Amino acid sequence: MTERAGTVSLGTPVVTPTEMAAIDAAAPEPTEVLIERAGAAVARTARSLLGGTYGRSVVVVAGKGNNGNDGRAAAARLGRAGARVTVIDAIDAPAQFPPCDLIIDAAFGTGLRGSWKAPRMPADGSPPVLAVDIPSGVDGTTGEVADTSEPLPAAVTVTFAAAKPGLLFAPGSSLVGAISVADIGLDVSTATITLLDDAGVAANWPQRGVSDHKWNSAVWAVAGGPGMDGAAALVCAGAQRSGAGYVRLSTPGVTPDAATPAGRVPVEVVRTALPTTGWWPLMAPDVGRFGAVVVGNGLGSGVDPGDVAGIVTACPVPVVVDADGLRLLAASGLVHHGALGAHVVLTPHDGEFAALSGHPPGSDRIAATRALARSTGAVVLLKGPTTVVAAPTGETLLSTSGDARLATAGTGDVLAGMVASLCAQGVSPFHAAAMAAYGHGRAADLGWAVGLVASDLPGLVPAAAAAMGVALPGAPPDTDDDGQELTC
Repeated sequence: MTERAGTVSLGTPVVTPTEMAAIDAAAPEPTEVLIERAGAAVARTARSLLGGTYGRSVVVVAGKGNNGNDGRAAAARLGRAGARVTVIDAIDAPAQFPPCDLIIDAAFGTGLRGSWKAPRMPADGSPPVLAVDIPSGVDGTTGEVADTSEPLPAAVTVTFAAAKPGLLFAPGSSLVGAISVADIGLDVSTATITLLDDAGVAANWPQRGVSDHKWNSAVWAVAGGPGMDGAAALVCAGAQRSGAGYVRLSTPGVTPDAATPAGRVPVEVVRTALPTTGWWPLMAPDVGRFGAVVVGNGLGSGVDPGDVAGIVTACPVPVVVDADGLRLLAASGLVHHGALGAHVVLTPHDGEFAALSGHPPGSDRIAATRALARSTGAVVLLKGPTTVVAAPTGETLLSTSGDARLATAGTGDVLAGMVASLCAQGVSPFHAAAMAAYGHGRAADLGWAVGLVASDLPGLVPAAAAAMGVALPGAPPDTDDDGQELTC
């Protein structure tokens, strides 16, 4: 099937501190020029936070490296614009900031090794904090904060050229405030990580053509089992509401009439029977009619791992493996040595990741996800507050949509169905996994503040697509976005 998406940028480039150092070193401009540009960007944001500069007081805490130099350049500009500016050396900083209208944190940035305790807030209040590149004390790669560090929570973080992973992963993500990516003339075209946004996902969301029919976007779900019929219903609804034209559900060992109570599975889903074991050979002759298969949700313990192994290695269409399917795949012995292929999408949470890889993902979730994708040869979607999707090549997409309302049973089943649906509509498995994760989170954003349950999500997906800016069929998407402001 021809891929219908992935030609338009999905969002904002992200680079690690190591990659950023190499990009800095390759810049044709002298370091002094880049520092002045960075200082100008910080000063512009400071003026916005202050509502002007004349008569306003600013304290800049600056370290000895380029991050500190960026802060000093901003201080000079603000001083020339009429602000009263005090520059404090980060190494010899006092125990408490003096009274001021704004604090600029240019102490250490992503280059910090060790920990840093910021001075206490002024005695007469808590002015807003503007962080330069990243709040000092936050690890630029992982978002970790050392136990002995006390960073300043920022109202805004101005970062340069590209976002940094430490801005997007907890606990750092809770300290950065609004993120502003400032263009200072650096070439980040080599970035292999992208943070998804509304405009990028909307521009790539697939649309039905005038000649399409249901088999152009058909999904086959192998899901459910005794007592787990809800998982099957959720995965099917997720697939339908994100654009699948036809969904077939098969529950190994359970006849359609007995599988679920009346009304649980959407009425549009077509039910077919499969035996408890040996079901993959029975699927094989017909599976090529489908655009994607999703397997594993609620299957339970009575399924033969060999059937799951067969479907991921021999299926001619994309396969999404979730929940019990991941455990069965791990038991099959086919997880590593690149045996799976990039048509397979694995969607683990941390516990399932450990079952697949032999260890938890750890603090560097991008590196961990990339390593599992490389060793399996599959696309890996690691769920979390920031969802990481990695291809076997190392290319990585991040989604920060959604929030803690998704921490409830069954939401992962909905996501699995959405991934399969986008695959069936011609989106590559890699892009489909990331776009589904983003749309899944945006659907949750529209849900109740309290009491959101998984069965609420499918009905919110169409509204989430509209909110992102997905155009009606035949209409161009709205891509009027400068891509500079991100809110995490």
